[in-house]
Amino acid sequence: MPYVTIKMLEGRTDEQKKALAEKVTAAVSETTGAPAERIHVMIEEMPKNHLAIGGKLASEQ
Repeated sequence: MPYVTIKMLEGRTDEQKKALAEKVTAAVSETTGAPAERIHVMIEEMPKNHLAIGGKLASEQ
């Protein structure tokens, strides 16, 4: 059973996360042949002050 972890900055709506999980599940099922009901998608959100890009916090950009 495939496990997919998506890490992203916080701020998306539940509807956006649901759509993301549905599309990722479909893509994994299509490419691996795994049944959709066996695919696990974990979305890990992080605050913008927990990520730095080019030495600057994402919350500052």
